[in-house]
Amino acid sequence: MEQAKVTLKKSLIGAKPNQKATAASLGLNKIGDSCTHAKGPVLDGKVKVLSHLVTVEDAK
Repeated sequence: MEQAKVTLKKSLIGAKPNQKATAASLGLNKIGDSCTHAKGPVLDGKVKVLSHLVTVEDAK
């Protein structure tokens, strides 16, 4: 299965509660944190909520 690397690039201070919860569910707590997740519709939805705070790239 293909993997995607998600990295938190901006702070969660001032973010809405649902955005903070989504970041926590991805395992992102501090700026610079990154996690690898399987690509799919669930990850796409989470990234859409956090699109202005995270970057996504293909994991190798």
